[in-house]
Amino acid sequence: MTRGSTSHWGAFTAEVSGDDLVAVLPHPADPAPSPLLDNLRGASRHPARVLRPAVRRGWLEHGPGPADRGAGEEFVEVGWDTALRLVADEITRVRERHGHPAVFAGSYGWASAGVFHRAPDRVHRLHALLGGFTGSRDSYSTAASRVVFPHLVGDVGELFGRAASWDDVAEHTDLVVAFGGLPDKNLHVINGGVTGHLARGGPERAVAAGTGIVSISPVHDGGPGTWWPIVPGTDVALIRALIHTLFTEGLADTAFLQRCTDGADRLRADILDRGHDAGWAAGPTGLAADDIRALARRMAAGRTLVTVTWSLQRVPHGEHTMWSALALAAVLGQIGLPGGGLGHGHGSMGNAGSGLGPSGFGGVPAPVNPVADFIPCARIADLLLGPGTTFDYDGGRHTYPDVRLVHWAGGNPFHHHQDLHRLRRAFGRPDTVVVHEQFWTPTARHADIVLPATLTTEREDIGAGRSDSHLVAMHRLQAPAGQARDDHEICAGLAGLLGIGEAYTGGRTPREWLRHLYDGWATGREPRPPSFDDFWEAGDLALPRPRRPPAFARFRGDPQAHPLRTPSGRIQLVSPTIAAAGLADCPGVPSWLEPPEWLGAPAAARFPLHLIADQPAGRLHSQLDFGPASVAGKVAGREALRIHPDDAAARGVSDGDVLLVHNDRGACLAGARLSGAVRRGVVQLPTGAWFDPAEELRDDAGRPVCVHGNPNVLTADRPTSGLAQGCTGQHALVEVTRFDGEPPPVRAFRPPPLVAGTDHR
Repeated sequence: MTRGSTSHWGAFTAEVSGDDLVAVLPHPADPAPSPLLDNLRGASRHPARVLRPAVRRGWLEHGPGPADRGAGEEFVEVGWDTALRLVADEITRVRERHGHPAVFAGSYGWASAGVFHRAPDRVHRLHALLGGFTGSRDSYSTAASRVVFPHLVGDVGELFGRAASWDDVAEHTDLVVAFGGLPDKNLHVINGGVTGHLARGGPERAVAAGTGIVSISPVHDGGPGTWWPIVPGTDVALIRALIHTLFTEGLADTAFLQRCTDGADRLRADILDRGHDAGWAAGPTGLAADDIRALARRMAAGRTLVTVTWSLQRVPHGEHTMWSALALAAVLGQIGLPGGGLGHGHGSMGNAGSGLGPSGFGGVPAPVNPVADFIPCARIADLLLGPGTTFDYDGGRHTYPDVRLVHWAGGNPFHHHQDLHRLRRAFGRPDTVVVHEQFWTPTARHADIVLPATLTTEREDIGAGRSDSHLVAMHRLQAPAGQARDDHEICAGLAGLLGIGEAYTGGRTPREWLRHLYDGWATGREPRPPSFDDFWEAGDLALPRPRRPPAFARFRGDPQAHPLRTPSGRIQLVSPTIAAAGLADCPGVPSWLEPPEWLGAPAAARFPLHLIADQPAGRLHSQLDFGPASVAGKVAGREALRIHPDDAAARGVSDGDVLLVHNDRGACLAGARLSGAVRRGVVQLPTGAWFDPAEELRDDAGRPVCVHGNPNVLTADRPTSGLAQGCTGQHALVEVTRFDGEPPPVRAFRPPPLVAGTDHR
């Protein structure tokens, strides 16, 4: 049997034999299919699957309370009736004794490509209807952007939703200056699904049309153009020097600055008064002053697109990297022009540069959450460890509630979060942790109650990605493994026990919801889409592709008639609102603020290598880490660490060696891969290897070493600033040595000890 579906890394058809996917074939409309599709093969029946509801023995025998979760304790498998009753009773106990804010519905992540079965939506709906919950805002990837840009340009959707297409770049652009580079590996994925990887190959097409590309990054992941191997964490220093040259050599577009921006004179004075010229920037960036000046002149000589990847905000003061890039584009005066201005996300995800807009296909309407308490997404450990403490966020002061119940679905915080030893302590504090999971991930191992969830291929849905060319009918391709249930069915079961069953389901089955959502989307559209039944049988529906104007084109054309939603109605090169917040780590003008960890910091004397912890090439985040495409990229069965040959030689390291990577926060093992595509003094260890602490191997502080290569044992759990409180997990200082002797085996994909309970035998 062959049926179709979609995923975050591509639409596909699958050949199914029994309940196994024996072949996964990309959609015929995909010009550049992702090899990540191969990770689907064998996933459903992998030994790491959670097959039955399971309860940590200590919680089952002693009841709710803080515990040393994740310490290898035995889990007892129980029946669904028992599991749902345990969870429902605990939800009731916590709400009655501690109040609604004591429930944290922490669902976050890329759980499903479908619009209906998004795990966060399912869990949030349940708890909102029960009286509310503490939730989270923003994301690990883009928190700094999503908080700072509304203060600067009013509508962050312009930047995220109208990124210059590579077709426009090929037609109009003379030069692309890409801060963070243009790594193709990130273009494999689009949140919600992708039928055609239209952005892949875009840089090559642009170069063939005559566009120049300068890729500014300490790591080079291929692609055309010139590589500038900058010292990590110093992009703002380079940007300020470029702006200095533009101002002092009369290359700034003063007419645009006067008509469309606010604060240009103060920005100019701040850069010039501090002497932030090319000669100064050569020190921190490691780039030649003459090259910096020449680049500024080249940028001013023609149509230039300044792009900045999402990764550059995942550092301390990441808001100022984004703000500085906007300032550079504004000084060039090309914001609002085709193929010019500021790009955000090129090289970060597959929709940026595709030229496609959103389909407008929505999910089930979410009820209002009656609880006002929230956390910035990346502050989960602060929440659990510090109830009652206060935090700054976007100009306000807030307090962490006392969370007693964590209900998590659709994500793996032991991938997203930093300083995993601190996160382990945090997960030990609540009374109860409930997790919906498909596999025995580190998050499942740190839970009290684990409810087995279906894979996308084991349920029906509709794929409607952020910028997809098609709607996709996501057929159920295989029966659920074991006793797995989809998140809707799990939450509906809990809702029934808690007396809100009809309110939760809306009186519809999942298939009826899909029909209802499709019919609502199709109503009034021209040309009229086919009926739901015809769409479902056909398998997908091609969507119109209207050509969209550049971001801020209307504003540029007439700033008076189309003002931005900012205090001045113009682009804020300085922000009185941010300045009024009085944050020492986020002043009101885009600034060079020296990072706490970089190669120019005192700590580099002890830890002389700068770690880049970026996204992996062989999987999406930590999803399906055991899949063929992910495993193929590992070295010695562990995550691969790229290191420059000179740095390797200085440490007696050869290609394929097992390495110990360490700093004051922790240590992990990784496999050595020598490469000239990383700058000297820089190592790269992608995120997403399942956290695998080995009790028999400990670091100098007595903490277990992750033997699988998860870099988040090394990265600091500190916020970008008091403005956005975003994640800073991209950079850390480390040292690397060859690991001699027999390393512990990787056990990440083995289930914990499991025994059958009396209601399951």
